[in-house]
Amino acid sequence: MGDPGSTGIGGEPTLEEQIAAYQREFQDLDPQVEQIVSALSRLNRRMNVAYGRQTAALGISSADWEVLKALVLSGSPYRMGPSDLAKRLGLTPAAMTHRIDRMVAEGLVTRKRDETNRVRVIVELTTEGREKWLEAMRLATVFEEDLLQDLSADDRTALGDVLTRLLRRVEHAQPDAGGRLTDLD
Repeated sequence: MGDPGSTGIGGEPTLEEQIAAYQREFQDLDPQVEQIVSALSRLNRRMNVAYGRQTAALGISSADWEVLKALVLSGSPYRMGPSDLAKRLGLTPAAMTHRIDRMVAEGLVTRKRDETNRVRVIVELTTEGREKWLEAMRLATVFEEDLLQDLSADDRTALGDVLTRLLRRVEHAQPDAGGRLTDLD
C-alpha cells in the first residue's frame, strides 16, 4: 500500500493502490481500463448511497423510488399493471406484489381493478406518491449539480456522450441485464 494518509474513504484503497495491487497479481491488466471501470463502479456505489440517504430522509426506500419513477415515466395518468412494473424493474411478480402492498399501505400508490377488464389490476400513483417523487427529484438535482460543478458545459456534453456510448455497448452485449440478479426486498 501507499502512504498511510493515501487510503481512500472508509479504509478502502485508493484507485491507484487498487490498480497497483491488481497489476502485481494480474500482469495482463490494462491500468487505464481498470482506472476507468473502477472509478465508474465506485462513483455508482457512492451515488446510490447518496440517493438512498435522500429517499430515506423523505420516508421512502430506494425500492419505493424505483416504482414511483416507473409510474411517472409511464406518463399521465401514471398507472401500470403490476406485471408491467415487475418487468420494467426486473423483479419477480412476488417481489412486486410485496412492494406494491407496502406502498399502498404508505399511501404512495393505489391498486384497483381495471374498469374495462375486471381481471386486470392497475397500480396508480397517488398525489402523495407524486409529491415524494418530486421532492426526491429536487434533492437529486442539487446533489447532481454539486457533483458536476467543476465540469464545463462542453465537459458535461462530452462525458454524457462517452457514458451513453458505454451504456449502449453494455446494453447491446447484455440485453437481459436491465433487471436485478436478486430481489432487493
